[in-house]
Amino acid sequence: MYINFWYPVVAAKDLGVKPQKIRLLSHDFVVFRDEHGHPAVLSDTCTHRGASLAGGKCKGDGTVQCPYHGWRFNSKGECTRIPSVGKQTKPPLRARVDAYPVQEKYGIVFAFLGDLPEDERPPILPIDEHGTPDWRSTLLVFDVDYYYERSIENGLDPAHNEYVHPTHGYQGEREDTYLMTELRPFNTNEWGHGFLSTFDAPPLKNRFTRFFRSEGGKMEAGSGTCGPNHMWTFINFSDKFALHGYMFEAPIDENRTRVFLLTERNTLFFKKGWLTFLNNYLDKKVNERNKVIAGQDIKVMNDVWPRMTPPSRSKELMMPADRAIVQYRDKLNEFEARGWKIDTAALRAARDKGDVVFAIPCPARRSTNAWVLDPTPLIAPKTSMSTASALQAAG
Repeated sequence: MYINFWYPVVAAKDLGVKPQKIRLLSHDFVVFRDEHGHPAVLSDTCTHRGASLAGGKCKGDGTVQCPYHGWRFNSKGECTRIPSVGKQTKPPLRARVDAYPVQEKYGIVFAFLGDLPEDERPPILPIDEHGTPDWRSTLLVFDVDYYYERSIENGLDPAHNEYVHPTHGYQGEREDTYLMTELRPFNTNEWGHGFLSTFDAPPLKNRFTRFFRSEGGKMEAGSGTCGPNHMWTFINFSDKFALHGYMFEAPIDENRTRVFLLTERNTLFFKKGWLTFLNNYLDKKVNERNKVIAGQDIKVMNDVWPRMTPPSRSKELMMPADRAIVQYRDKLNEFEARGWKIDTAALRAARDKGDVVFAIPCPARRSTNAWVLDPTPLIAPKTSMSTASALQAAG
């Protein structure tokens, strides 16, 4: 798990003035809307006696009030009131909690969990078609009981579709057409790699899916990443119909992940007027279908071992179709080399003792040392096998 990236926190429609506790990167956060309706994300631990701010309530002045002693914290993490010392006494500078940059985008509240200044932050995965007249979106949020890296790698794996998803291939019955050796680089950038591939696909049978592809033939699809936890998947059923999926993954901890799946589909002639009801119907069907596809992946992924990504690539025999996975792991190594990887072993050991609470450092920590909570321990950088070396070793 890594700091200094944008993480999805909550669906925007599900966030009101009541504070919510959200667990991300094995840390607890409180999320709420201030008096202007703007979302705020803070470290959840009150710096007085360690109470959970999410157990309190929001006040009319845009603060969240601690349920233990009534301390109030604004969206900047600053303590604005300590009742026990009176209104005339200004709270000390150290009476503050980490507050994180927030963006409300694509119907999702994102928080930047790290301390980089604004001009150095990696981006939220861009979705050029979102909100345009020719595309329509749906959002589905669900949890899985496995590590987010395994989830991302599953999405980057074109070779599993033939066997895991019955509608994506021929279930291995036509192996002469099942080659995944040509992955064309696509949408590669500073923060991730991507590919497109063309393969034979069967006709879709049920009334809804036949709308996208009623005949068998060539289909184009591919995936790619932006940072450790943002992924796109393009499925081009034909020249006229396409689904673009965007997964924003929130690592809850090492064993659980919350997935925010945004699906964009081209609306074609179903844009407005009396066919609006058809778009609403298709919205429902898209998410129903997404649940089916996700369930097929979850069934397999729940029995993948080891649960975490192996520390050595010699412990998995990679094939050419795994190129995007190897490239993804190389990107993670780059992020680790920057000093952004959380030392989960040190974090777990300290918590087992029960006498310390960590906070992911926010940007304000760069301007002052006046903090109560210790910053999250980060792992020392290390090097590993490059993409070219790994693929050469794979044959």
